[in-house]
Amino acid sequence: MDKNVISVKIVEEKRDVSTGIIYRKRIAVCQNVVPEILRKVSILKVPNIQLEEESWLNPQERNMAIRSHCLTWTQYASMKEESVFRQSMENPNWTEFIQRGRISITGAGFLNCILETFASTFLRQGAQKGIRIMEMLLKEQCGAPLAE
Repeated sequence: MDKNVISVKIVEEKRDVSTGIIYRKRIAVCQNVVPEILRKVSILKVPNIQLEEESWLNPQERNMAIRSHCLTWTQYASMKEESVFRQSMENPNWTEFIQRGRISITGAGFLNCILETFASTFLRQGAQKGIRIMEMLLKEQCGAPLAE
């Protein structure tokens, strides 16, 4: 549901019969969104970026955990993201969203700081986009009205 996502392939899927938890591992291929000015650096001049995402959906407890990391540029950068969607304790019709991200870039000299700032901004924007997409999916699947 994101224009930068080219493809998503499920590489593993299983259900734990005792807990009901559904595990999925997916590989996403996304367009390289690094600004053109930064792509002057040869290692950043790639057309696509690969991400690996693992998710654990627990329908009984109404929660989902997602962990993702970048498979591209692993020798220079570490970008990891963890998200949790769970039922709110305040109101069972609300969904709480918790997200953490870590970024570390090495080997790019003076560009380390610039690249980390770009990646941090990208992850923050991605979180907002993720919330909008999740709200839309919940509305479509559950028919629940969204709080404006």
